[in-house]
Amino acid sequence: MKFDTPATTNPIDQMKVVGKPHDRIDGPYKTTGTAPYAYERHDVVPNQAYGYILGSAIATGRIKSIDTSAAAAAPGVVKVVTWQNAGAVKKPDAVTAKLLGGPEIEHYDQAIAIVVADSFEQARAAAKLIVVDYAREKGAYDLKAAKSSAIKPQPGYAGDPDTAVGDFAGAFAKAPVTLDATYTTPDQCHSPMEPHATIAHWDDGKLTVWTSNQMIQWAKRDLAEAFGIPQESVHVMSPYIGGGFGSKLWIRSDAIMAAVASRACGRPVRVTLTRPMMYNNTTHRPATIQRIRIGADKAGHITAIGHESWSGDLPGGQPETAANQTRLLYAGKNRMTATRLAVLNLPEGNAMRAPGEAPGLMALEIAMDEMAEKLGMDPVEFRIVNDTQVDPENPDKPFSHRDLIGCLRTGAERFGWDKRHAKPGATRDGRWLVGMGMAAAFRGNITMKSGARVGIDKKGVVTVATDMTDIGTGSYTIIAQTAAEMMGVDMDKVVVLLGDSSFPVSSGSGGQWGGNSSTAGVYAACVALRDRIAQKAGFNTAEVDFADGKVTSGNRGVKLSDIAGIEGLSAEDSIEFGDLGEKYAQATFGGHFAEVGVDTATGEVRVRRMGGAFAAGRILNPKSARSQVIGAMTMGTGAALMEDAVVDQRFGYFVNHDLAEYHVPVHADIPHQDVYFMPEVDDKSSPMKAKGVGELGICGVAAAVANAVYNACGVRIRDYPLTLDKLIGEMV
Repeated sequence: MKFDTPATTNPIDQMKVVGKPHDRIDGPYKTTGTAPYAYERHDVVPNQAYGYILGSAIATGRIKSIDTSAAAAAPGVVKVVTWQNAGAVKKPDAVTAKLLGGPEIEHYDQAIAIVVADSFEQARAAAKLIVVDYAREKGAYDLKAAKSSAIKPQPGYAGDPDTAVGDFAGAFAKAPVTLDATYTTPDQCHSPMEPHATIAHWDDGKLTVWTSNQMIQWAKRDLAEAFGIPQESVHVMSPYIGGGFGSKLWIRSDAIMAAVASRACGRPVRVTLTRPMMYNNTTHRPATIQRIRIGADKAGHITAIGHESWSGDLPGGQPETAANQTRLLYAGKNRMTATRLAVLNLPEGNAMRAPGEAPGLMALEIAMDEMAEKLGMDPVEFRIVNDTQVDPENPDKPFSHRDLIGCLRTGAERFGWDKRHAKPGATRDGRWLVGMGMAAAFRGNITMKSGARVGIDKKGVVTVATDMTDIGTGSYTIIAQTAAEMMGVDMDKVVVLLGDSSFPVSSGSGGQWGGNSSTAGVYAACVALRDRIAQKAGFNTAEVDFADGKVTSGNRGVKLSDIAGIEGLSAEDSIEFGDLGEKYAQATFGGHFAEVGVDTATGEVRVRRMGGAFAAGRILNPKSARSQVIGAMTMGTGAALMEDAVVDQRFGYFVNHDLAEYHVPVHADIPHQDVYFMPEVDDKSSPMKAKGVGELGICGVAAAVANAVYNACGVRIRDYPLTLDKLIGEMV
């Protein structure tokens, strides 16, 4: 099905099932421990061995020699595999560094060997017996020091790294009110509950993996490329995933090393990355330096806005696109953005929840707060004054649907923003200084081709099969809701099968494109199945109604189970998106609000309450959507107050590589969170008229907290995280 014209009225608009707060249908499996995760698949293939990866002890240089003899002779060891005896393994184009390193070393904890043994403990103990002699080389690990050498990167997924409209420099110089400030965000790390894990098995030249991966087709493609085999010879299964946040978009060393080890020893091999290894072996959100300049007239209208961002990555890597949202969020005739990339010898920088906008809004929305103060304007009103209904870089391109103003006004009203004192330090609660802050939320709307197969059997049970993944977001449930709505059956009559490369290729999970795209693919397959059912029943397809397990036309109705018969009926189709995304700017919007307390004696910051209003198209399941947003708010709070992957500048690795020292929020850190979804449908996004929400929720949160801290105590912090050492001695 081609989606190239705005959606008209369709069965989803009935909203009998879609749009309802259904419980997660996978919830009982997860809460009872019966959901099978990758490392736990003891049932899928016999005689599994255990692999333990040895990571590089240096960040850059080469291995002069490696002695595995003691490890190979250790009890229970089946095989020790390094680059020397692994056989042909190519680096997939989609990843930056080799997933099996050696003799050259590209980053700390790069996988250089795997020990295969009969038990995990034997493999781990033997790995400690491997002796490696390194030739360490000098590396670059400090973004600030490398900033002057940063270059303009090649155009990437976000388009040209530099943009310019009008005369930014001239307009900025003439503006009566200006801001020129620099902000920094640190390296941040994914911390999904489930570590990266894979079981790999070779059989007659064909590779099967049970893995934790967000994008099944990408994994299949990259494994085929790595081992030089046809994609048809790779089978990937990932039905349950315990979180990913972007770190599992592409295969990592667990998949490659498990497959390498299995091929070498002739047995299935299971591999999981230890928690400390995840931080340096996989990917992270790169640190940024961001310079923002804003000029405005005295009435608060932005006349010039410029955003420059610097980040670093390994050679061949990509930048953090932190200036993305500044191209689209606010009006202003004179504007510029610039992105620069430095070479750093740290682990690969790559996608982490809302790449680009999440760190970009950490800076931009503080800058907007600072400008509002300079202008003597309320921060909410300053943003409203600078709203735009067209792409500021291309005024002939309207937004498909944009309700930022509604989000800001509704969010402010629900939060009690009118009770905020504009003067910092004006509100006190005992030893706590109390402040409110806000920020706009923005995340672009991305759609991707997605397919599904839908069938109905003699019992009237509808089965949906697609390689879509559920990374904890509720994919099983919204796909079931879509099928139930389209086919006119109850939810308990729908079976959803996900995460298997033998199923039709879906959008996969990432970039907040998954929910909208995958359900649109199921919609397309259901349309095809409805046509088959109507034709078999002798009805005109345009004059049928599907409800209560029957198809009806006029006064005649037939049970779906009867039409399916013994053999059943099925149909397969994909949604393919046309050029509506080029004709219209498509994005999601929101307004974040936070109240914090700052301890006058210690500088400790406590978030007291949070709220937000969001416009993200049709909300397919309000319950799971709210869960996504409060989880994102929690993650954004961590980015504001505690998350900082500290780099050892001598040796080039993240020192705090576990949850004991890389701090993320816990329940005690998070207060009440109010979430409101604006009533919205976007007919230019998809037949579902939905968008995404899982990443929107993190965009702007950190800045709202930072602005609240300033309002509480008068200290403007431009360098994240907002730790107490930056507040003590500086408060009003």
